[in-house]
Amino acid sequence: MKYITRLLSMVIVSTVSSLMTPVGLDAAERPNIILIMVDDMGFSDLGCYGSEIETPNIDRLAAGGVRFDQFYNSGRCCPTRATLLTGLHPHQTGIGHMTLSPGKQPGDRPENYQGFLNQKCVTIAEALAPSGYATMMAGKWHLGMHDRSLFPMQRGFEKFYGSLAGATRFFTPVHPRGMTSGNISIESPESTTDEHFYTTDAFTDHAIRFINEHRSESPDQPYFLYLAYTAPHWPLQAFEDDIAKYRGTYRDGWDALRRNRYQRQIELGLVDEQWPLSQPTKGIPEWESLSEEKRDEMDLKMAVYAAMIDRVDQNIGKLVASLQSSGTFEHTLILFLSDNGACAEGGMLGRGEFRDLAKRNLETGNSYGEAWANASSTPFRLYKHFAHEGGTASPFFMHWPATIQPNSDWYRSPAQLIDVMPTLLDVAGANYPSERAGQTIPPLDGISLRPAFHGEPLARQQPICIEHEQNAFLRDGKWKLVGRGVAGPRGVDGTKWELYDMESDRTETNNLASSMPEKTGEMAVRWEQWSQHAGVYPKPIPKSRAGKAKDAK
Repeated sequence: MKYITRLLSMVIVSTVSSLMTPVGLDAAERPNIILIMVDDMGFSDLGCYGSEIETPNIDRLAAGGVRFDQFYNSGRCCPTRATLLTGLHPHQTGIGHMTLSPGKQPGDRPENYQGFLNQKCVTIAEALAPSGYATMMAGKWHLGMHDRSLFPMQRGFEKFYGSLAGATRFFTPVHPRGMTSGNISIESPESTTDEHFYTTDAFTDHAIRFINEHRSESPDQPYFLYLAYTAPHWPLQAFEDDIAKYRGTYRDGWDALRRNRYQRQIELGLVDEQWPLSQPTKGIPEWESLSEEKRDEMDLKMAVYAAMIDRVDQNIGKLVASLQSSGTFEHTLILFLSDNGACAEGGMLGRGEFRDLAKRNLETGNSYGEAWANASSTPFRLYKHFAHEGGTASPFFMHWPATIQPNSDWYRSPAQLIDVMPTLLDVAGANYPSERAGQTIPPLDGISLRPAFHGEPLARQQPICIEHEQNAFLRDGKWKLVGRGVAGPRGVDGTKWELYDMESDRTETNNLASSMPEKTGEMAVRWEQWSQHAGVYPKPIPKSRAGKAKDAK
């Protein structure tokens, strides 16, 4: 069965492009590639980006490579994954908004919002396999699951272990949000450690196993591993000893935490001290206004969240140790990022059970709330869903000892998810196909990030644009046009555009739209041109509005 699955994958890939040899690269020059993504982690939640959370393994990788201060995601879990894995804008892949929830079938909506990965794109795995790369994945898929043809094994991955759905319980996952191995659902996943089953541990250990099996079978063949953690996405669940490390750390509250992180970011050179710390979101309560009991509960919530990130770091340390022991670490390109900004879902102070341990670990959506998310977004404002910096700025770095020298300076050229596919194709010596299974594939808009390996600026010719849930931005040089609710179902509302100078005001505190109407208008036109190119429109009309429109006729 394993052979048949792999053979079918090779047949599909062969329709993408004929088998090829890397262009201009010796086999020894092509690195192993590990792409690591965390879920719902804010811009300031890593130690190397200003946090008090202990992430020494991640920090060492970042310090030993090239660290980006301006890297953009797509504002939400699945649109980001769609772009990351295909190099296309999410609307071009069929995931303009969200992936269909487990058990939900496709409905009558525009194909750019169909809710699952279409056949008019290739994944990184499908693109790299013809050039001789082995492909494997562990972790969160979230690109479609209502039909087996949408599973990772049918989209270029030779090995898979993880969750097909977008969120799952960490200790006791159950279907339809459970674990899957290959194409097979696992009813009772076994722990990979001497502790209770935990997704972060399981994903890492399966990834390490995949690598070791591959090295044993094909030691000279490079591989691509996509390791997509679900942490620290809700439900917030962690081991008690990890939580204990942070219990009491957050007793001074969210405002104090924002100020402390902001100061560390300035000291790190990540944030320019001329950028004021953005104002807390309206409605966030004063810490001292909470009862002692509530403050203690909120400290616990943030401690659980911190523990989840800490556990990710422990596991990345385990992965790195495995690479070092095998002697392959020097020639492995590791990329790390978060899929979107901090998650404010669940209300101002979060939702769900935290104090009762047994109940907490059976929750399906407990969260830490908007007040803590505001701190995770430091120094920015807004969160996941939004196109402002708090929603779309990701920690991002690349580490490759054989090629990238450690750089103490931050890399300042803006980049985006669309650049990952071109970069990996570049280092792998692989070609991007023009079609898949007889269907024409849109060309890539991104560029290779190879110049960043040596601290050189990117030669980007076009602006960076995104749209998600009616929120949008266009980033061109130092200018950023951004809006909340600007890209509605029936068209663009130009009155909602804001304009910021990212060199003097990256925290988006001084809106220049009214004082620079010509610049605003010119950038708005360019965004609308991009929206047509990327397939933002047509958009689904909400049922309530569609019903009213029908009645009006």
